[in-house]
Amino acid sequence: MNAIFDAIYELQEATLMIGRAFRRSMSKPYYLREIFAQMDSIGVGSLLIIVLTGFFTGAILALQTSSALKTFGATSVTGTLVMTSLVREMGPVLASLMLAGRVGSAIAAELGSMVVSEQVDAMRALGTDPVKKLVWPRLIALMIMTPALTIVADMVGTIGGWIVAVSLMKVASSVYISSAKEALTYNDIIGGLVKPLVFGIIIAAVSCRAGLRTSGGTVGVGRSTTQAVVLSDILILVSDFFLGKLILSFS
Repeated sequence: MNAIFDAIYELQEATLMIGRAFRRSMSKPYYLREIFAQMDSIGVGSLLIIVLTGFFTGAILALQTSSALKTFGATSVTGTLVMTSLVREMGPVLASLMLAGRVGSAIAAELGSMVVSEQVDAMRALGTDPVKKLVWPRLIALMIMTPALTIVADMVGTIGGWIVAVSLMKVASSVYISSAKEALTYNDIIGGLVKPLVFGIIIAAVSCRAGLRTSGGTVGVGRSTTQAVVLSDILILVSDFFLGKLILSFS
């Protein structure tokens, strides 16, 4: 029971922290330089791993379904399968999981190190709001860059599927491209952007909360980093189910 109460308490504190970050962002200072720095670190810094993840996800989707599609003579729908799988599920989820591992762990470790070295206490003593200075830039950067990186993963994944379909499955390039275009609906596009937006908020909330509650010196920093990644991954997968169900209810 204590574990359940602790989880509920942490969820409450993370939600309140994000609420305070949004509320205090309306007043000066706005920390625009920190926001752009975080966007560069998260977006540009994560571009390579997102490109690789997206490309090989699309390639594997086309490769693993090739035998079944050939059996039914339906290789012409490879583009539809790859595009819908990427935009609806694989793109947002895998991109967010990669960001949770790379960015979430870095945020938790950085903020945790600042806490144990008493930099956050010094910030409060100087009249600086740690939530606005540290949490808000990372939150807004993840809210912007997670959907942007998901779009990159979807595009690169479609290219990966196209390469496999054309080279191994002997699907005509025009057939793949036309089926991929026709597969998307407005609900798919909206869902493909809403999901990573929510996942970005989850990564920021969990990672910042884990970092700011760090205790126990350097050992505590490692513990907070692990907790941030594990909890972010779990919440991303759980929220993906409910978001998917909500989006399907509007279709």
